[in-house]
Amino acid sequence: MTLSCHGIGIAASREVAIGQAFLLQQSFLEVVPRTIPASEVEKETARFNQALVHAKEELQRVHQHIPSDTAQDISSFIETHLLMMEDSAISKAPIVLIRQQYFAAEWALQVRRDELVRVFDEMDDPYLRTRKDDVDHVVGQIQRALQGAGHPDKQSLRGRIVVARDLTPSDIIMLKHQGIAAFVTEYGGPLSHTAILARSLGIPAILGIRHATQLLQQDEILVVDGSQGIVLADPTDPILQHFHQRISQREAREAELRRGIDLPAVTLDGTQISLLANIELPDDIITTLENRADGVGLFRTEFLYMNRTAPPEEEEQLTAYLDAVRGLQGRLLTIRTLDLGADKNLEGNGVSYLPAANPALGLRAIRLCLKEPGLFLPQLRAILRASAEGPVRLMIPMLSSLAEVNEVLKIIEQTKQALQKEGLAFDPDIPVGGMIEIPAAAISAQAFARKLDFLSIGTNDLIQYTLAVDRMDEEVNFLFDPLHPAVLHLIALTISAAKQNNIPVSMCGEMAGDPLFTRLLLGMGLTELSMQPGALLESREVVRNSHLPELSKRAASFIERLDHEAPLALFEELFS
Repeated sequence: MTLSCHGIGIAASREVAIGQAFLLQQSFLEVVPRTIPASEVEKETARFNQALVHAKEELQRVHQHIPSDTAQDISSFIETHLLMMEDSAISKAPIVLIRQQYFAAEWALQVRRDELVRVFDEMDDPYLRTRKDDVDHVVGQIQRALQGAGHPDKQSLRGRIVVARDLTPSDIIMLKHQGIAAFVTEYGGPLSHTAILARSLGIPAILGIRHATQLLQQDEILVVDGSQGIVLADPTDPILQHFHQRISQREAREAELRRGIDLPAVTLDGTQISLLANIELPDDIITTLENRADGVGLFRTEFLYMNRTAPPEEEEQLTAYLDAVRGLQGRLLTIRTLDLGADKNLEGNGVSYLPAANPALGLRAIRLCLKEPGLFLPQLRAILRASAEGPVRLMIPMLSSLAEVNEVLKIIEQTKQALQKEGLAFDPDIPVGGMIEIPAAAISAQAFARKLDFLSIGTNDLIQYTLAVDRMDEEVNFLFDPLHPAVLHLIALTISAAKQNNIPVSMCGEMAGDPLFTRLLLGMGLTELSMQPGALLESREVVRNSHLPELSKRAASFIERLDHEAPLALFEELFS
């Protein structure tokens, strides 16, 4: 039996694993609508609270199993779920339903879960949309406690490939502790915490294999190929030999990359390439430094605004940004301003919107910030104040017109003047840049480059908007193509505009961290790439074995012939 990734399987990591299947039983009682007599309200409330306590204790036990030398970002997954259990949306709202509508605890929790998931489903940002997985994982922990189930059955799993409907971060950490070889799930996306943890922990994993728990058999031999996103069941001896060889080659490759960790990212012709990291939390800086990044090319600030009813105040934001500045020890920090959409209701600050008919085209990112200066100004002030203690760049997402650029620059200048009057320190020359992630921005890149200090290409959204493809939608994500001629022409336009105006240009989308595209991007003129920290080592090795003059010729030939030949075949001919 072979389950392929054609619109189904999603590779969470590129590693390969071989082992016996272990079907993880996760059959909870079905949650059905059920009410209770008024006389049992207090008893039901107590039962819910007790389950909440048990769920917290279970997560705390998992947290204690995390090795002391594990990267901080892995520990933060569990800490995030513990904080969510404290949030009134989960810890208090079900009790209101129990008391007012006489719902049974399980049903009250399920109703609240459905309400929260609907909010996340309406979000446009793919990363934020997949945060609904956190809600499901936390609710699942509490439901297990309500139903009298413990943590999923943990037999001796060393060397086994776990097959499950879904796995929570706590499940994955415990399974890693037990030495599993890989895991396969029926649900999950490339930006889910399940996928992120798999990459962080180096566990081969395939997500989104529908009906895997029904199609795969207990104890049968499986091959998980993370590079192709496939699972092979009951493989022949020649196939097994092939994959054992690939595992050996991968281990040798990783050891080789680690030996070159301190070598500079300089091409064969002597060109210095800046390799930066994309981070989501200040704690991610530990991994960034471990992998020798030159700095941070994208610091997402949305974490400060999540799981709360009021936006963070200036001082709270300043503390988070200063933690990042100080942690980088003099390296560059590029802070992206808030990138949330109209679907996120920020109550408590007079900020409220009707749900957008099409969130991808609605009030989001800089549009939201310009409409709501009460939301935008505290963040600008905090970023500017953080710039007094180290090299900081300020980056604006989702710009689409020169009018927006001018308005943003005017507000930044006014904010600087206000800080100066208050005697608060900041870098008066802080670079201000814009993300090029809308086709209109790429086409207008010349005008943008005359106004801004740097440009950064966000390929995730640029490809999505150019091709009208949601890469999270399993029905159309096969059309999400970084090598589409239109996409590459827009990237080339942006690079050209930046160079003609003598300003830096970088790329911070996933394309930047994929070694498959590194040589093409270098040949197109990019000398600054920002990526997930785990991609830095391989990218450095590719850079060190690249000769820019030769790659420039190949890239020019590739771009020139895009409209006349199949892009993939031509790409493989020139860059493989």
